[in-house]
This record gives sequence, structure tokens and C-alpha cells, in this order.
Amino acid sequence: MDATFATVDLDKDGWLLSPEGDPVRADELHDHFASRLRPPDWATDIIVYAHGWQTSPRNSLRSAQRLLHLMHQQHAMRKGLYPGLGDDYAPWTVVVRWPSSSSLSRSGYSRIRDRAHAMSVGGGYAAHVLGHLLGYLDSRRGNPRSATLQTAGGQYLHLVGHSFGGRFLCEAVTWAAGNADGGKLGWSVPTHPARPFTVDSLTVFQMAAPVSAFDALFEQLRPGPLGHVSPVGGPLVFTHSRHDRATGYWHLRKEGAPGIGHSGMRLAGDTPGIAPSDVWRTRLLPADTPYPRLSLDHVFVNIDASWLFRSSRLNPVGAHSNYFHAESAHLLLSLADLSRPDPAAEPLAPRSAPS
Repeated sequence: MDATFATVDLDKDGWLLSPEGDPVRADELHDHFASRLRPPDWATDIIVYAHGWQTSPRNSLRSAQRLLHLMHQQHAMRKGLYPGLGDDYAPWTVVVRWPSSSSLSRSGYSRIRDRAHAMSVGGGYAAHVLGHLLGYLDSRRGNPRSATLQTAGGQYLHLVGHSFGGRFLCEAVTWAAGNADGGKLGWSVPTHPARPFTVDSLTVFQMAAPVSAFDALFEQLRPGPLGHVSPVGGPLVFTHSRHDRATGYWHLRKEGAPGIGHSGMRLAGDTPGIAPSDVWRTRLLPADTPYPRLSLDHVFVNIDASWLFRSSRLNPVGAHSNYFHAESAHLLLSLADLSRPDPAAEPLAPRSAPS
């Protein structure tokens, strides 16, 4: 396998599998991660990617490779848009694979929706396993650029999901809330003093969850009066497109409301600890147009990608999986760039990597 990628496999109950396909014992999770997932010294960023519906194990890796290829292309062509990344930007990607295949139909979508729910909050173990994974990666971040990187250990940690994969990541961050520690980066999003920093950004393309998910299912990912209680030190970003029929019509029929991938996320009424600007709406920008910090520096950011995420009428899911574009890479690179400490702010003292 390409050394810039590693894989983590879950079974239909959300439990971790060994390379041989056997369940990993609960008391061996950390040792398993330590033996197979060692962030390389050359990596400046760690990306955890979780795929969505209708993705085989082989195609999940291909999807991650395709997305990272777009990011490398975009960075090579337009480095000036990302001054914080410099010439040495080098991400290392962990691909989370789970059984998501079904028939390409509304009933198939519903079946995998039910499986994704059962794997996490419905008695499954995905959030527990991935929470351990995030805690492990946070503890093992190296410091390859100690003169410029100023995170807890030196490497920036970004979560990227698609469809149901975004649900897994949000649930994992919620579970990991009791295991976070570290220091704050360049975002202005306030963080709770007891849990100041773990994840630098979380981006979900076309999330398969109700628009109201952060009122209940992911309530712990909302900041309180003192800031984020969950281990998030940057924005939670969600793309949506009105051309996404899977999270539009199908999700509406299944759950009584459209999904985030169709309409964006929202919060009901007045929410303690949430300011009006904490739920922000903006457009996906062309690949040659820079994102102002103020357009992404919020607790929640809804990105309307309807102008680009489209599909033919013959595709039953519409634009649900149509996110492999230079503009998507541009969004991810912009989040990585803006995660670096703001040059105008007082710099934080670098911290040594854990032994």
C-alpha cells in the first residue's frame, strides 16, 4: 500500500478487525493501533477519512486516494492560496472502512442508514473504537516542523467524512470527549478550558443525518457558554446540495425531514452558548478564489455546493457522491491552512511530542 495511507476496518457491529479479519480484543485496541498506525515523521497533517454508502473496501481506499490527489494537484497549482502550508505540506491519511454496500435504491439506502445507526449509537461499537483511534492519534502526533507547527505534538488532525461516514466521525468525537487534552490553535472558536483541543477541523461532504442532528444526536458537539466541551478546536463544516436526492427525497421519506447533505444543519430556536454567527452559511468557492478566514471561522459552517455538486436525472441518488472536485480540495486545503496559528496573533510556545 502507498505509505501515505493506512486503513482501519470495522465489522457490521462497528468493532475493529485485524488484517486477517478477526475481531481485535478490547484490551488490545491501543496495541493494535500502535503496531499498525504510526504517524510518519514527514507528515505535517493527519487526515482521518470515513467513506459513505455504496463503497467497497477497495473503493474506499481509491476514494481517499482520489480526494488526496485532487488536494495535491490544487496545492501544487495554487500554493499562494495557502500561505500557512508552505512547500512542505504532506498529509498522511487513515482510511476508516466499514460494510456500506447495498442495492442502489431507497430501500438499500435505508438499510445502510439503519446499519450505520446500529454500528454507533444503537448498541454498536464504532464510536468507541474510533474514539480510541482519535485519542491514539492525538497522543502520537510527531513534531517534524517544530519551528513552525505549534499544536499539541506538531501535526494537525483533520476529520473528513462522506455521507454516513460523517455520522461515525461525529459520534467518535463525542465519545472521545472524555479523552482530550492539548493546546489551542489559530481558530477563534472558543474551547472549554477542561478540553481545549484535539481535532483541528471536521468536514463532512453530503452528510446523511437529519438537519436537526445537532439538537439531539450530536448535542455534545455544540459549544456551551465556555466553548466546546467536545475535543474540537476548529469548525465543523458540512457541504449540501439541493441536487442530493439520497439526503433529500429518500431521507425525507425515511426520517420525516431532509438530511444535512441536502439542506445543511440547523439548530432549533435559541440555544444557550450559541451566538447567531456560530451557525454560518456560505457558498463553495471556485478553486482559484481564496476563503476569507471570517467565512470559515465559526462553530458550524454550512457550505452550499449546489452550483457544483450536481448529477444527471438518471442517477437515483443525484449529487450525493459528486464531491470529487478541485473545489472540494480547495475547501480542505483552506481549512488546513487556516488551522495554523494566525500570524497576527501572539504565538503559542511549541510543545514537545509525547515520548
